[in-house]
Amino acid sequence: QVQLVESGGGLVQAGGSLRLSCAASGRTFSNYDMAWYRQAPGKEREFVARINWRDSNTYYAASAKGRFTISRDNAKNTVYLQMNSLKPEDTAIYYCYIVIMGYWGQGTQVTVSS
Repeated sequence: QVQLVESGGGLVQAGGSLRLSCAASGRTFSNYDMAWYRQAPGKEREFVARINWRDSNTYYAASAKGRFTISRDNAKNTVYLQMNSLKPEDTAIYYCYIVIMGYWGQGTQVTVSS
């Protein structure tokens, strides 16, 4: 059974940093792109970042570019999201996602106070 478990969320002041992790189990995902999405209260889920399985090329939403960094460790079946210079508008539940396969994690709450 495929399982994605996110961790690393929490409460942080504006300008602070958090590092999210998403550990995958149940099979190997090294041949799939992985991504992070987020959903703020009252809003739709939105794309944050994606990392290519073959060459680790990365793609970011405009809101994340320059502040967030997505990375992966295929040996650990884990994808990360380093978030710096956090803003109150980054407050959301953050989900990891295996592209094409369509698996979602349960999410981890990130709250940024002003």
